[in-house]
Amino acid sequence: MRLIQVDAFTGMPFAGNPAAVCLMDGERDATWMQDVAAEMNLSETAFVTKQGGGFGLRWFTPAVEVDLCGHATLASAHALWEEGEVREDEIITFHTRSGPLTCHRRTDRIEMDFPSRTVTEVEPPAGMVEALGVDPVSVWHSEVGYLVELAAEENVREARPDFARLGAIPDAWVCITSIATTGGFDFVSRFFAPQSGIDEDPVTGAAHCALADFWSVRSGRNEFRAYQCSKRGGVVHVSIDGDRVRLGGQAVTVLRAELV
Repeated sequence: MRLIQVDAFTGMPFAGNPAAVCLMDGERDATWMQDVAAEMNLSETAFVTKQGGGFGLRWFTPAVEVDLCGHATLASAHALWEEGEVREDEIITFHTRSGPLTCHRRTDRIEMDFPSRTVTEVEPPAGMVEALGVDPVSVWHSEVGYLVELAAEENVREARPDFARLGAIPDAWVCITSIATTGGFDFVSRFFAPQSGIDEDPVTGAAHCALADFWSVRSGRNEFRAYQCSKRGGVVHVSIDGDRVRLGGQAVTVLRAELV
């Protein structure tokens, strides 16, 4: 089986978020897929199978299967087009645990159609703020975890969470965010999920399904250019269309291999 490693949400190699894409030659059970994902040891490995005029798609971290993943979906679409599995002008439909997701190849990026994730203001769970080591303006929650608003971009960039403490809090996947002061961007973010074997995810498409709702309410706008300011960094184009969010980004293939 072919394995393609793709850097997603970036136009250059060794930036953005790396994902392994396994183009399956048939069905495999979840235990096998989890073992492959642990072997790849990337934040996500995507498993793609031909299915009903489209493709089945599942995502695994080194530790667990997840319900929604943006960067590995972007990587999967990029790999299918680049490997010649679909025509360059063809829309790709993925059948996933979060419903059908479509990908379009635009002139300068790939655009994905994802579900919106509404945020609700909440009290943070005990110990979460202390584990993050930040002073929050507000705390919110959605299906993709907690969202913590900070006062300034430098607070987001300079945060140094205690991942051992954060990982001990059940279901405390956390995105921290603020208005951007870096030119050309509307907001910045970082994302932490030590419970899933990922201390910091370099660029998190799914988190932007919640960030879109949060920043739309804050600003009254429906389109954003966002930057996830992890060490690798990545650019995400975000637009809201009703109860859907369109996420756009570039992708670069860095490795092709054969799983034997």
